Amino acid sequence: MAENKQIRVLLVDDHFVVRSGLGAVLTSTEDLILVGEAGNGEEAVKMCERLQPEVVLMDLMMPVMDGVTATRIIREKWLNINVIALTSFKEKDLVEGALKAGAISYLLKTVSAEELISAIRSAVQGQSKLSPEATQVLVQKIKEPDAINYDLTEREKEILALMVEGLPNLEIGNRLVVSQSTVKFHVSNVLSKLGVTSRTEAVSLALKHHLVK
Repeated sequence: MAENKQIRVLLVDDHFVVRSGLGAVLTSTEDLILVGEAGNGEEAVKMCERLQPEVVLMDLMMPVMDGVTATRIIREKWLNINVIALTSFKEKDLVEGALKAGAISYLLKTVSAEELISAIRSAVQGQSKLSPEATQVLVQKIKEPDAINYDLTEREKEILALMVEGLPNLEIGNRLVVSQSTVKFHVSNVLSKLGVTSRTEAVSLALKHHLVK
């Protein structure tokens, strides 16, 4: 295959052994060319500017700069560079973080060489490849109900947080340096906005929907 048809790939991983193994796969594939290797996200960003790869294989957990941050920077600077998250981790936050940052695919390092090569070729065509674990995270997210906006004011959120702590109106008033009548007014508004009739119900709803920090 002519050289100008080769896909330029940058490999980013903080473990030399991993880079060595992946590099062997890439260099043995006719239509792929390994243009460089980076040991952390900061190096990856610099190398992208200099080498302009078409695809970056990006580890996520690295020193200096993590892969999610590097992915976000790369995608903001160069939309023509596609990033494939290639990691050992399948935690929900990492999957969501990488995809929100602009990674086109999310694969685990247990992926086969054939699947990895296919993902690289697909990335150039703008097509995503997700590990079953990443797909499950996205499916679960779709099933989750949207966060409910109860339109609480900042003061009402403060009152609700103190209610969650179990403080009565007198102590809430002392904590916030306001009168008991003011606290009672805010508590009444909180109950009304949450659609509940008691402090216990309000606290339960607050904990269920993470309305307070």
